[in-house]
Amino acid sequence: MNLVGHVHDGLVRTRRIRVLAALAGRLVPHGARVLDVGTGDGQIAAALAANRPDVSIEGLDVLVRPNTAIPVARFDGRTIPQAAASVDVVTLFDVLHHADDPAALLAEASRVTRGCVIVKDHVAAGRLSRAILTLMDEVGNRHHGVALPHHYLTARQWSELIERLRLTPASWEVGGLGLYPWPASAVFGGRLHLLAKLDVRAARRHG
Repeated sequence: MNLVGHVHDGLVRTRRIRVLAALAGRLVPHGARVLDVGTGDGQIAAALAANRPDVSIEGLDVLVRPNTAIPVARFDGRTIPQAAASVDVVTLFDVLHHADDPAALLAEASRVTRGCVIVKDHVAAGRLSRAILTLMDEVGNRHHGVALPHHYLTARQWSELIERLRLTPASWEVGGLGLYPWPASAVFGGRLHLLAKLDVRAARRHG
């Protein structure tokens, strides 16, 4: 890991884990069975489980790391190896923009949950925002060997995808989310971040 990666992990990562776990914990229903897709080291999922001992969480990832905070199974990044409507919640914490086909992976997440998909990802709005998001991804993930196709969706693309999959935004928040301390928040916060709870019940009725 290079110096920038060490600084990122030391100053940003711990705060990001704490904040995302707290935010997601408010959206997960009581007693839910949660599947965390793209778990990474499992720290966010573990923090969520610590905040919400009423829920159970299992993880999936393309690249299973040697030491993970929760049990993680391997999958191919395209097909989630769970039956339809077999879990209550699927979480995707900064995962979709790493996927070869973000729309297909979100569709898979929608298939295996009977309740909702909770998504933390990004919203791109022009060249500058894409450049910032690319920098964030490179610093935070390159040293872990994570695929970096930089598939950032615009607000319009998000809207079209959600409509096409017949998902209902039960919660939709675009903003800094408190992930970064000042002054980093002035550059890396803003409206680059999305946290959404997408209800699949309407899709079930039409499916």
